[in-house]
Amino acid sequence: MYIERVPNRNSPSAVLLRESYREGDKVRKRTVANLSKLPDEVIDNLRIVLKGGVAIENYGDAFQITRSLPHGHVAAVLGTINKLKLPALIDSKYSRNRSLILAMIVARILDPRSKLATARGLNQETCFSSLSKLLKLEYADEDELYKALDWLLSRQEEIENQLANQHLSEGSLVLYDVSSSYFEGKRCPLAKYGYSRDKKKGKLQIVFGLLCNQEGCPIAVEVFSGNTNDTETLEKQIEKVRSRFGLRRMVWVGDRGMITQTRINQELTATEGIDWITALRGSQIRKLAEVEVIQLGLFDQTNLVELESSFYPGERLIACRNPIVAQSNQLKREQLLQATEKELESIVAATNREKRALIGADKIGLRVGKVINRYQVGKFFNLEITETSFSYSRKKDLLSVEAALDGLYVIRTSVDAQILDAPATVRTYKNLSVVKQAFRAYKTMDLKVRPIYHHLEHRVRAHVFLCMLAYYVEWHIKQALTPILFVEVESELALLASSDVVPQAKRSKKALSKARKQKTPDNLPVHSFSTMMADLGTITLNTINTRIEGKDITFEKITQPTPLQQKAIELLNVSLVCTQ
Repeated sequence: MYIERVPNRNSPSAVLLRESYREGDKVRKRTVANLSKLPDEVIDNLRIVLKGGVAIENYGDAFQITRSLPHGHVAAVLGTINKLKLPALIDSKYSRNRSLILAMIVARILDPRSKLATARGLNQETCFSSLSKLLKLEYADEDELYKALDWLLSRQEEIENQLANQHLSEGSLVLYDVSSSYFEGKRCPLAKYGYSRDKKKGKLQIVFGLLCNQEGCPIAVEVFSGNTNDTETLEKQIEKVRSRFGLRRMVWVGDRGMITQTRINQELTATEGIDWITALRGSQIRKLAEVEVIQLGLFDQTNLVELESSFYPGERLIACRNPIVAQSNQLKREQLLQATEKELESIVAATNREKRALIGADKIGLRVGKVINRYQVGKFFNLEITETSFSYSRKKDLLSVEAALDGLYVIRTSVDAQILDAPATVRTYKNLSVVKQAFRAYKTMDLKVRPIYHHLEHRVRAHVFLCMLAYYVEWHIKQALTPILFVEVESELALLASSDVVPQAKRSKKALSKARKQKTPDNLPVHSFSTMMADLGTITLNTINTRIEGKDITFEKITQPTPLQQKAIELLNVSLVCTQ
């Protein structure tokens, strides 16, 4: 049987159910029923049945989604990892350990968790993304992850050497800075009390140094005991770059707390081929101003002055004044002075009241001592204390000097002016901010290296190195997704082209528009890195089951990306069908 539509000149076509039969050598047909009055969808279903298909009463019942795994963010990160050839960098041969390390790197970027929770996310029964499926890891437990970390640590030097080979060259700028992270527990030999940048009093901590190229791409990381002074880490890093990375010439860039005079004398100047860029401390700047090496009046005409001083023979000094920072400092200092004066005035009133007046130089002095340095501006006051009175006044001369130094900083360097002129030297020092950004991503909302729960020294080192590899991948993802993230790069490019490097970079009109409208120029929503990953995570890998001709058929289908998600995939140049 079959269905045939018969045209009708002046009326709608007739829909007839017919069958064929044979009379002798001829094939004839006869009409079994007239279906013209039936709805089109019924006729279409009947046609499917007559051809051997299955008519579906309810599309919703025809297909069952038996599993739906968040997938898009995993494909984006894993695709970037493959594009960076990180698997081969970790180990040239496929191994389960390599797959487990890649899984932990992806998990660290997308949703940092404990090793136990990460292992749970890799098991088929309890997984919460497509990660284990893409890496062909049907099962993993925390012990396996710990063993894989041990294996990774044994390869750290080789991996860092390869990263240095890719991102550093002879004469490169090397950015280096140190941070710390607090510890849970007291059993790790590395965990010591020290200066806590996390402001966690009473917590043991570790110190770790991050080495980056001039763009801020991480190259190497090293962990030190929690009581290690920042400057003590520098010698080992210089030796690492020279011996392991094979660079004989480099320009070392570090902040004023890292590259001190002692380090310059003992490590930098004493080693051939090493130049450096750092900055002077506030006390050193004041000393230059006192002997009139820095003539403050010059900054009325310009914001950048190159000078020399016998205090720093053979070095270039570049003095910069940022008027915006100067104004901010003056406003803040005035507020602190007024807050201090308010409390001092209450002591003056206490000495002058008629009843139970505050008397006695010792008692008055005790009260003054409790408040004078509460806001760290006590040095700007003259204090007069007698047995029966108290008075104070501002040190106007000292305040004038301090105001003149507001917003002033001095870059010191051994790099020849023909290699880096003054503006380029200042820009290079400012590039240290990218290492600070790395630490923020490392320790807070993105990778969450802290708090550390590992208790074995080698596990702590492996954990920190794993986080560095995760940041390496994240750094490249952010670079690619800049057009659709709340990231400002145009001001940095404008700053590089500008001769005036002192004022803070102004945001471009396009960036301001993006921030205000929260839309890109092509009208796509703008994301932060974390919300972009969450958005991509709504692309799911669906396992679908249906029954056709009496057979159960199972297949996989990936969610159709939204325009924004498709833009992200294109910017990253990865595929949603990402395999390892």
